[in-house]
Amino acid sequence: MSLVCVQNFSISLDGFGTGEGTSREAPFGHAGERLHEWMFETRWWREKSAEAGGSAGVDDAFVRQHDIGIGAEIMGAGKFGYPGWHGNGDWKGWWGANPPFHTPVFVLTQHVRPPIEMEGGTTYHFVDAPPAEALEMARHAANGQNVRIGGGATVIRDFLAEGLIDHAHIAVTPMLLGRGARLWDGLEALEQTYAIEAVSAPSGVTHLTLLRRAG
Repeated sequence: MSLVCVQNFSISLDGFGTGEGTSREAPFGHAGERLHEWMFETRWWREKSAEAGGSAGVDDAFVRQHDIGIGAEIMGAGKFGYPGWHGNGDWKGWWGANPPFHTPVFVLTQHVRPPIEMEGGTTYHFVDAPPAEALEMARHAANGQNVRIGGGATVIRDFLAEGLIDHAHIAVTPMLLGRGARLWDGLEALEQTYAIEAVSAPSGVTHLTLLRRAG
């Protein structure tokens, strides 16, 4: 059976995966791009941006796992668009005509609409379904490949709470946000369900890997 994973999801030291005050102009609210600056400095990111340089250490090793073996993605309504996007019939996500997913993407939302087929193999499916049901849809679409839970924080939290995630990579960045959407709320004793390892990088980022325990 395919695995369910989280890749390169960044949070602050106090556990926030996005800041407060998200809008069309500020997708991550008051956090801006600070949660992801570590990723922008990697060689992998520079290569994708047709730029030279970048770090080739621990951070780079983690981000290079992105997209490998992924056949479908599940994301929340807040990752797909700004607050109120469902009222804009022309909105097709943050990523332009050729989004970076190249797979079926299942957007969890109460505002269901017909699928949107984009360039490069991405098709957005809008579903109003609980985590287990959405995962069943995504697994069918993934055709034996892995399913990525793309975020935001509340979606990943819901899937973790139900024990549906097999492997997760969480990048804890050296900053405090104080407010926003927090990942860990309600997940007390998560270590009983998941084996957790930590690796520190020179950038100050701590990479947490969570592997669901057998049985």
